[in-house]
Amino acid sequence: MDNQEATIEFYGASWCGDCVRAQALLEHYGAPFNYHDVDASAEDKARAIELSGRPNIPVLAFPDGSVLTEPSNPLLNAKLTELGMI
Repeated sequence: MDNQEATIEFYGASWCGDCVRAQALLEHYGAPFNYHDVDASAEDKARAIELSGRPNIPVLAFPDGSVLTEPSNPLLNAKLTELGMI
């Protein structure tokens, strides 16, 4: 996968500790992502729930069509490695 074109859709909120942690990890590796603030947009909040099937955040939608909700750092590392994004 060409990681120049691959972008993660990241649904989160500034008050969410898991969101802050996951965002920091993505920024650490320079993984490209579009941040969607679920508090600022009812549409983004609905999309996050639609993707994950539950109201928990963060929700990360990957270029391969997979979705992770509240991923641990090791799980997120493994997914980024699998996709060749790090």
